[in-house]
Amino acid sequence: MTLSSMVVSRDWQEVSVLECILGGLHMDVAVESEPQRALTRLTKSKVDALIVDCDLNGTCQFFRELQREVPRASTVPLVIMGSSPAKHDMEGTGAMYAFDKPISVEQAVRTLSAARNMILDGRLRYHRAGLEAPVTLLGRHQKRAEGQLINLSQGGLQVRVEDGFEATEASRVAFQLPGTKSGVKAEVEVAWSDKQGNIGIRFVNMKPQMKNTLRLWLAQQYFAN
Repeated sequence: MTLSSMVVSRDWQEVSVLECILGGLHMDVAVESEPQRALTRLTKSKVDALIVDCDLNGTCQFFRELQREVPRASTVPLVIMGSSPAKHDMEGTGAMYAFDKPISVEQAVRTLSAARNMILDGRLRYHRAGLEAPVTLLGRHQKRAEGQLINLSQGGLQVRVEDGFEATEASRVAFQLPGTKSGVKAEVEVAWSDKQGNIGIRFVNMKPQMKNTLRLWLAQQYFAN
């Protein structure tokens, strides 16, 4: 799945550099030379990252209207660039990143990569992968139940278990990530359950290496869709 970005600038030399960098990061690029046209476009469609040239006339007004007219803008990584971006009020613009013009490719790659990682972390935090795989639940009093994994996220999972297992007993979970040799084990707590044997479970403790393996696996599933 490709991410999207918008560059608001009239500096076509710098825009061409950004297009190359963003393309290498697997991000689609839309370019707007007028801040007001960019604002109108942002009210009608979503972008994952916004890059604004502060040397462009009208950007101060653009930043003010952006926060007012586009509520979701507060969740979009905003990058400002200019001849002297340090002189701009970063907090006032809502920007999270900045780099100078003329563009240093190394600096821009580093900055835009950080923005891209922020986008992915936000998406993957809430992404749930639907799957069918066996799962084992262990209870506090050595009770054990075999079940079916329904969906999985970084924060937890939904399972369906056999009759006779009391959902509130669940304290640990173990399962294999489909298509890999990696197993996941974690301490858990039950968030909800129903009479059909469905249980919503939150992870409360997992080894860092397993957590990273799970994150990478979820990212692969996300981009495979």
